[in-house]
Amino acid sequence: MRKFIYILCFGLLLTACDDGDIFEVTFDFEDTFSQCGTLVFYKTNESTSESLSINFASLTIAEILEVGEDNLYENTLPLGTSNVFNYRSYTNLPADNLLFCNDIPPSNLGINKDEVSISGEVYIRTVLVEDDNDGIPSEQEDLNGNGNYDDDDTDNDGIPNYLDADDDGDNVLTKTELDTLNLDGDDDPLTNPKDTDNDGTPDYLDPDDDGDGVLTRDEENTNANLNPTDDVSDPDSGVADYLNDQVSTTVTATAFRVHTIRMTYTIRAIVSDISLPSITQQTLDFGTLNDSSVTSTTREGAPVFN
Repeated sequence: MRKFIYILCFGLLLTACDDGDIFEVTFDFEDTFSQCGTLVFYKTNESTSESLSINFASLTIAEILEVGEDNLYENTLPLGTSNVFNYRSYTNLPADNLLFCNDIPPSNLGINKDEVSISGEVYIRTVLVEDDNDGIPSEQEDLNGNGNYDDDDTDNDGIPNYLDADDDGDNVLTKTELDTLNLDGDDDPLTNPKDTDNDGTPDYLDPDDDGDGVLTRDEENTNANLNPTDDVSDPDSGVADYLNDQVSTTVTATAFRVHTIRMTYTIRAIVSDISLPSITQQTLDFGTLNDSSVTSTTREGAPVFN
C-alpha cells in the first residue's frame, strides 16, 4: 500500500480557513491502478471509500503502447480542463464499472466530496519487454557477451535468439531441447541441455541434432508439418528421426514454424504539482497499470524460406 498525506483546512466546506485550523488526512491506495473507457486511469480504496482518477481527453491506451525503437514511450501532459485529475470520497464506494467505465454514471453515486485539479501535469512512461518464453533468460541468450541482444541470431532468420522460440531454426522449439528431464536435479535446464550427437553444441543451438548430415528441420519423413518431433520412421526404436542417426532420409522443409513472442508492457504514471481546492501535493506516484489484457500480449510471425 502507498500512503499519501495531505494537509487540509479544518473547515473544508468553508471558503476560507484560519491558519491554525489544519489536520492531516491520509489517503491509502495500492501501488497499482486500472484503466477503462476511452482512457481513464483510476484507483480506489474500498476501506475508506475513496478514489483517484485521471481522465484523458486526447490520449488512448493504443497510443501509450506505441513504443519507439528503444521500446519506450514517454509523455507529459498538463492537467486541467482537458486532462482531469480527480479525488472523490463516497458514502459507500460503488463498483469500478459504475464509477469510471460507464459513459453515463448513475445518479446515486453518493459522492461526499468531489475535487478536480486546476493545474499540474502527469508523466506517463511505458516500457516494453519482449521475450520468446523458451525457458532461457534473455541475458543468457547474449552469446557473444557484448550486452546487445539483437546481434545474436544463431539461425540467421532475422529474429534474435532472445525473441526466437527456435534459436537454431530446426523447427523444434528451444524449450523442448533443453534439460527437460532435470537429470542433474538442479532445476536449471541450461546446466545440462540435450546434446544428442555429443558434438559440444547443445541441441537448441544445433541445426543437425543427431549429426547424421541431414538438417533436423529436413527430417520430416512421416508428417510434413514443420514439426520433426512427430516423425518416427523406426517405430521399434520409438525415437524421432531427427534424434536417430540411423535415419537420414531428407524431406526438405519449406518454412519456419510460427514464432510466438510475449510482449509485456509496464505503464507508470506520476502526477506532479496537483492543485485541488483543498489539497496540494507536489508529487504523487500514481503507480503502475495492473491490467493483463493490456500489459501482457503476444505477437506471432516467422520468416519464410527463400
